[in-house]
Amino acid sequence: MTTGGPTLADVIDLLEHAYPPRLAESWDRVGLVAGDPAAQVGTVVVAVDATDEVVDHALAVGADLLLVHHPPLLRGVHSIAADTPKGRLLHRLVAGGCALYAAHTNADSARPGVNDALAETLGLDPGRPLVPTGDGTVDRWVVTVPDDDVEDLLHAVFAAGAGRMSGYTECSFSVRGTGRFRPGDGTTPARGQVGEPERVSETRVEFVAPPELRAEVRRAVTAAHPYEVPAMDVLVNHAGPGPGPEDTGLGRVCDLPGPMTLAEFTALVGARLPRTVWGVRAAGDPETEVRRVALCGGSGDSLLGAARAAGADVYLTGDLRHHVVDEHLREGGPALVDAAHWALEFPWCAQAAALLEEGVGVVATVCDLRTDPWTAASGTAGVGR
Repeated sequence: MTTGGPTLADVIDLLEHAYPPRLAESWDRVGLVAGDPAAQVGTVVVAVDATDEVVDHALAVGADLLLVHHPPLLRGVHSIAADTPKGRLLHRLVAGGCALYAAHTNADSARPGVNDALAETLGLDPGRPLVPTGDGTVDRWVVTVPDDDVEDLLHAVFAAGAGRMSGYTECSFSVRGTGRFRPGDGTTPARGQVGEPERVSETRVEFVAPPELRAEVRRAVTAAHPYEVPAMDVLVNHAGPGPGPEDTGLGRVCDLPGPMTLAEFTALVGARLPRTVWGVRAAGDPETEVRRVALCGGSGDSLLGAARAAGADVYLTGDLRHHVVDEHLREGGPALVDAAHWALEFPWCAQAAALLEEGVGVVATVCDLRTDPWTAASGTAGVGR
């Protein structure tokens, strides 16, 4: 057990800032699975899956926390008895003083997150999300603040995630006016005197923010504003701009530096991702020219329509099925590249480890054991029919 240094609660704060639980899909189960938030953490192991071999590794290196992508208790569990596979893992971790935390679809949608790490592994700049968080609308905020406090207010709300529009950041509109008020009994005015009318040169500031950040932006306004009762309006369901490269959401849309064939792109994916028995395979004409890439780590067949709508020439994901692929191509969808689920998500581990080392000063290492379940292959036909 590590003594001194950050606590598990400190680590969780960092993880939930980087991979906010609000970004998780409704069916997901992310967060702390086992562990005492008050416990000290000095060593962390990061992996895609919590398998017996990964747990062996984490305990062998004396890890205080095992951070995984896939939640081990995702579906209904009625027992964690030690004679069940999942119960055995949890009992061993608890007995060994190692906590367990899962960052799943929240890490998929976060910026940076799983899909950004995948894009960067392929040498691509992570573009806009394939499926943005939320329904595409934004809140428009209107806040009045004394002129001298405008910059502090804007800095605070931008840090909370406001002011982002279609690839631009720190977007706002301001116009000056005059604020009038009379402080009443029991108030502690930042400007003026109790019972006396007051006139203040104020600036009306407008900016946009996603609805899911409403609580964070409100706290930022309240903390940065000098008044006891800041004047603010939130206009909900305002039609927002298209998603930009800073927006959260599933998948990414990226442009290649130059055109290549589908066969060449498939070879690139195979060379950049860790090798697995599953390998990398493509569906479509191998000579098709590829310029725009849509990608989604893990299982991404639910986003085939989004890849087509994004104008992608190829869509990279995992766990694709025969009939789904066949119908997709018959309907004129982009070419497909299918890679192992584990291999697509493994690049995130290094991203998360770097985040932990830089953010809270722990020793964070990546468990490079291949947890892809496929172990043998035969009869590969190659290109052609």
